Amino acid sequence: MSHGAVPAPSPSDDDGEGDTLREECGVFGIFGHPDASAVVALGLHALQHRGQEAAGIVSFDGAVFHSERRPGLVGDSFSDAGTIERLKGRAAIGHVRYSTTGGTILRNVQPLFAELAGGGLAVAHNGNLTNALSIRRDLVRDGAITQSTSDTEVILHLAARSRKPRIVERFIDALQAIQGAYAIVALTNKKLIGARDPLGIRPLVIGELDGRYMLASETCALDIIGAKFVRDVENGEVVVISEDGIESIRFAERRPMRPCIFEYIYFARPDSVVNGKSVYGVRKNIGRELAREAAVPADVVVPVPDSGVPAALGFAQETGIPFEMGIIRNHYVGRTFIQPTQSVRELGVRMKHSANRAAIEGKRIVLVDDSLVRGTTSVKIVRMMREAGAAEVHFRIASPPITFPDFYGIDTPEREKLLAATHDLEGMRRYIGADSLAFLSIPGLYRAMGEERRDEACPQYTDHCFTGDYPTGLTDLAIAGPKRLAMLAEAD
Repeated sequence: MSHGAVPAPSPSDDDGEGDTLREECGVFGIFGHPDASAVVALGLHALQHRGQEAAGIVSFDGAVFHSERRPGLVGDSFSDAGTIERLKGRAAIGHVRYSTTGGTILRNVQPLFAELAGGGLAVAHNGNLTNALSIRRDLVRDGAITQSTSDTEVILHLAARSRKPRIVERFIDALQAIQGAYAIVALTNKKLIGARDPLGIRPLVIGELDGRYMLASETCALDIIGAKFVRDVENGEVVVISEDGIESIRFAERRPMRPCIFEYIYFARPDSVVNGKSVYGVRKNIGRELAREAAVPADVVVPVPDSGVPAALGFAQETGIPFEMGIIRNHYVGRTFIQPTQSVRELGVRMKHSANRAAIEGKRIVLVDDSLVRGTTSVKIVRMMREAGAAEVHFRIASPPITFPDFYGIDTPEREKLLAATHDLEGMRRYIGADSLAFLSIPGLYRAMGEERRDEACPQYTDHCFTGDYPTGLTDLAIAGPKRLAMLAEAD
């Protein structure tokens, strides 16, 4: 592998110059509750970590659909009583967004809504469709008019074009035409619908509150409102919630589930339970496995907050090395910040992470982070540790090397900008400036998940970022030309 320099990040990339795995999106819906929109807003608060760029809620009051879609955080738009009062009705769905397809402009903010022959349909979607561009191209060729650059709109078009009489059947027709990873909540005049892709890559759970059912991306959204977890939506399943209760419909043949491994490593909140596994427990197990594979003589174990904390705890408990908060994170820094000069941009990491000199000065430290993407933030953090007086800095990554991009809703850089795809281990160590560097192995990751080994013939998890083993077709990769099909420019 080349030991050459990683392409310079764009100065316009804030938040570590694109050196984080961007969250996907979060969805929430409830049916038959007198305060449906307020409950959805609370649920979206709990899912805010899955997307911070925009939020939206659509409700139905028995006669009319109501929609509020805004850029920014949930609390900025859905905390005032006036907004919630406008979202009338006993059924509602909501969405928090990080844009994986389409720009962050209002016409892409979900839920999206359309009038179909059988009534209204609102859709919110977490994930990414890997054949949305090819479907959109065919739709436009046949005369369809698209209003967004979001792949979610494709689902609405496919449902609208179905010849089935019932909206649920039209929705299932649409699902059978799409590929990729998705968890979807949809709202009709009479029903709340949930769907999970045939491999269960993206998570979706059913909850119950006061006899009313709801759908959410993670169990933490149920906990915040005191709802009871009922079960996971199965892979390849549509659930239809109405006044009659819950109906289950399979739209794809039964096959082994293959959920996204990054839900456990990074995306899900630590207090969530994903597919029956405690995220916090898995992350501590990951730290223990990492310690067994790559322990080093040191004085303190320091997490890179916040996502590195459980793994660092596991590492410290396994090795007996004291755990210390050697880095303090500022939680009040927005995603965007005016950085007019290079010198000010260089200070950017200190706005989000500050060294706790008292905990690390003169110490040999083990830094534990969840992943290494481009490496630019890691360079700054290692430098910050040395400037705060650390005697040695040993970097430990609580996942295997990321060598392939994602196409299922995680915003990863192109392969040539992934540090592990362009450098060997020694090259990466030199690049970030650490005394030593080690990653969790793929077998170690599977052990942390409670598996004896990775089943090479039928992997238990979607782990393509580490292995290049993509579990679905990637139809859109074959389409030549720009990925963005929109011709309408809008100011963000």
